[in-house]
Amino acid sequence: MIPVILSGGSGTRLWPLSRGQYPKQFLPLVTDKTMVQETLLRLNGLEGIQAPIAVCNEDHRFMMAEQLWEIGGKPQAIILEPMGKNTAPAVAMAALSVKPEDVLLVLPADHVIANVAAFHQAAIAANQLAQAGQLVTFGIVPTEPETGYGYIKRSSSRIGEAYQVAAFVEKPDQKTAETYVSSGEFFWNSGMFAFKAQTFLDELQKFNPEMLQACKNALNGAKVDLDFTRLDKDAFSACPSDSIDYAVMEKTDKAVVIPLDAEWNDVGSWSALWDVTQKDDSGNAVFGDVVTIDTKNSYIYSRNKLVSAIGVEDLVIIETDDAVLVATKSRVQDVKDVVNLLKSQNRPEADTHRKVFRPWGHYDTVDKGERHQTKRIVVKPRAKLSLQKHHHRAEHWIVVRGTALVTKGDQQILIAENESIYIPLGTVHSLENPGVIPLEMVEVQSGTYLGEDDIVRFEDKYGRI
Repeated sequence: MIPVILSGGSGTRLWPLSRGQYPKQFLPLVTDKTMVQETLLRLNGLEGIQAPIAVCNEDHRFMMAEQLWEIGGKPQAIILEPMGKNTAPAVAMAALSVKPEDVLLVLPADHVIANVAAFHQAAIAANQLAQAGQLVTFGIVPTEPETGYGYIKRSSSRIGEAYQVAAFVEKPDQKTAETYVSSGEFFWNSGMFAFKAQTFLDELQKFNPEMLQACKNALNGAKVDLDFTRLDKDAFSACPSDSIDYAVMEKTDKAVVIPLDAEWNDVGSWSALWDVTQKDDSGNAVFGDVVTIDTKNSYIYSRNKLVSAIGVEDLVIIETDDAVLVATKSRVQDVKDVVNLLKSQNRPEADTHRKVFRPWGHYDTVDKGERHQTKRIVVKPRAKLSLQKHHHRAEHWIVVRGTALVTKGDQQILIAENESIYIPLGTVHSLENPGVIPLEMVEVQSGTYLGEDDIVRFEDKYGRI
């Protein structure tokens, strides 16, 4: 089986930790590994697993590549979507990239599965059914009448370890959900699948030929850049947007569902994350510098500051570099409304953290005024920023640790610790870390406009021109 890691979500319900440019799948929310890494690591020991294919947003490409590299995961491909088109086109791209007889194991990148042995058993059964021409989905055995998930109704007909799918149903109200769970005929819809590449493509051709043709055109016009497959933007923009469920699974007669009872959670909200996190004797899940007095059943996260909670219950309190969230656990689904409000006001906190990651390292904006901005910059060993210039700002760099090789016009200058250099407005320049330890710098910008879009790139080793 070839794992297909779907990483297109934005995770707005876990704001302010999860943001548009750094969504939840790239965060270590449950263990010390990120959710993308956990998705692959739980496949260890499953016989016949090949190198994965990842499908992600173009903006997330370097995070995906680096996080796979950190756990030794060398992907067959990282397919970059110019824009989100839902899961069906994403899976179609993966299916078109492999041999027709290959079995794809489609896995969202942001799920928690505590019982890995049960998951392996279900995956083995799914592989056998997929080899026989079935389109397999994994139905989570419900533990409660959850209204936040879609459901899959099974028929009475069994095929091996699976049931034929009777229907996919939308998220129900509370009473309907209670009926579903008590009947024993319904499962939560996990969004995980297994099928032969050609079987899926044949069914997609039958039910949505326009989507399949657009995907073929986008892949035929794709460009390979480093580890990335960049889909043709114009061709992909013409592709209809739809989920696997709507595009294929609800219409095909090949759909089967395997019951999966593996302590699954899609971590779709702060309350869901509280559910899967270790708690103290008062039911609190706490991270960072947190003090609690007479506090119960709360999720409290501190990234920088001391957070104190006194006499509260069932709260979510999240402190980050630039934002604080306080909400009752019963209202955490409404966090997305805060994100939408921030976006309507063009607030950067909706999409970016104060610390911003780049393929060469990261920077942290520590101070900002009308005509000045100060950043802490860390450049990884052997990494290099693009050769660039700015129309509206000058920059002053001070090396705090390590050594910087600076290109300034037609000069190359080596800057050591406690030394500095000035880059005038309009000067073509670049910065490289030639050493074996991280380069740490302070950058002071001054000018009439300090936005990140005031960059004209001439050369870039990461293909960002």
